Amino acid sequence: MTEPIRVLFVCLGNICRSPLAEAVFRHQVRERGLADRFDIDSAGTSGYHRGSPPDARSTDTARRRGIELAGRSRSVVAGDLNRFDYVIAMDAENEAALRDLLRASGGSAKVHRLREWDPHPGDGNVPDPYYGGPSGFDDVQDIVERASAAFLEHVVREHGLEG
Repeated sequence: MTEPIRVLFVCLGNICRSPLAEAVFRHQVRERGLADRFDIDSAGTSGYHRGSPPDARSTDTARRRGIELAGRSRSVVAGDLNRFDYVIAMDAENEAALRDLLRASGGSAKVHRLREWDPHPGDGNVPDPYYGGPSGFDDVQDIVERASAAFLEHVVREHGLEG
């Protein structure tokens, strides 16, 4: 069996955006029949919420769309940049932190921002809905679903996957 394609989604606290991106991408991968070809996780660049479950507002928004969020917040560590093939940041600040860690660790992961694949990339950042109202979580889910689907297409093409 071939090694799985390892994808890590990263935001600041790992309670809103990155667990959502992890769950959405996992859902899209399952729908394509490719679940056995991927290892998918999420983490945060800070330890603010270490051990906490996903934000209830993000969980509720996802659940209304048939997607279940799970897991506990964890911080990205240097080893992640060797373990994962793709490390996908939610915004420029997280991308910069990941690139610094990549340089310091000598990791081999490809670091990107999720909206690089978004057909409507806006400013290139997935906005943090934490301090906003409920509509912010819906907006973020729209962005994550659209960009994740395009990212999955990219990975399928790049790796010659069928499904």
